[in-house]
This record gives sequence, structure tokens and C-alpha cells, in this order.
Amino acid sequence: MAKHNELGAKGEELARQLLIDKGYQILHTNWRYRHEEIDIIARTGSTVVFVEVKTRATAWHQSPVEAVDDAKIRHLVSAADHFMTQLDDDCEFRFDIISVVVSPSGNVIEHYEDAFLPPLL
Repeated sequence: MAKHNELGAKGEELARQLLIDKGYQILHTNWRYRHEEIDIIARTGSTVVFVEVKTRATAWHQSPVEAVDDAKIRHLVSAADHFMTQLDDDCEFRFDIISVVVSPSGNVIEHYEDAFLPPLL
């Protein structure tokens, strides 16, 4: 596995564990719809949470959250819309971002709840 894939997998595992520790139920990981992917789909109470995980070895150049651009948001919203249609449940949903910076001196994990509102498709 390439180094960047290993780093991404480590970040997603840390993000999953953070959500579990906070009491979230993990519904899916790496859920795909066509060419779009949602890193984590979880539930907290009656809310479905679509989570984008961004992992970096350093936050020096660009923070992981800044890497979630408009195009990525459109892809996430499109996939989430398809998931909610399949779920057929009249529940609330939101989009979170979990930023993971992995370094030898320690990992820094930040959870941004309700990180963005879905734009009109």
C-alpha cells in the first residue's frame, strides 16, 4: 500500500474511534455511490452524520479542513442525497469534517460538527 494510502487509512481509523468514543454508531465506512465516496456515515441520536476525514502528516502547507473544497462538497452532498433516499427515514442529517494530523510527536484530531451546509444541487 502506498504511503499516502496508509496515512489516510490511519486517519480514518482514528476518526472512527473518536466517533465511537463520543457515542456515535458507525453505519458505514468508505460508502460508495458511483464515483463518489463518503468516508464515514454515522448516527448520533436521530441524526445521520456524513463525515469527511482529511489526514495529513503536517498542517504546515494546508490544514486538512481547507482541503474540503466546493467540488468535494458537491460530491459529498450528491452521495449523501442518494444514501438518504435509500435509507427512507425522515431523520435529520449533517456534514462533519474530521481533521487528523499524524506526526511522531503525537496525533492532533479535530472534529468539526456541522462543518458546512449542503449547496443546492
